[in-house]
Amino acid sequence: MVRKTRKAPRCWGHHLIIDAGRCDPVALRSKATITAFAKEIVPAIGMVAFGPPRVVRFGSGRQMGYTLVQLIETSCISCHYAEETNDIYLDIFSCKAFDPTVAEAVFCKYFKPTKMNTRFLKRQAPK
Repeated sequence: MVRKTRKAPRCWGHHLIIDAGRCDPVALRSKATITAFAKEIVPAIGMVAFGPPRVVRFGSGRQMGYTLVQLIETSCISCHYAEETNDIYLDIFSCKAFDPTVAEAVFCKYFKPTKMNTRFLKRQAPK
């Protein structure tokens, strides 16, 4: 009897989610540090930037902080910096595979979280 082997399902994208607590308060309030992080993480995970990073500080009260958006040829990197709590929320989505441990290492180098939850998902819409 010949048994058919099933191919592993292909995925459309790879999504790293980092929820980081108690980060370096100076770093997450620094536009220069956030911009440097964006410029380092893109090539570190094998991506190509599509234009410069957009780093904007806005909001009020609890929502005050920077937001980073870096378009990459295969999707985007976004990061939200919560100044009230010194927390950071990072999302990297790409249809090109990347190593999440490399992304985590670059993130930790810049923002030094003392607590961190990470999730790495393979994304695929139902057929």
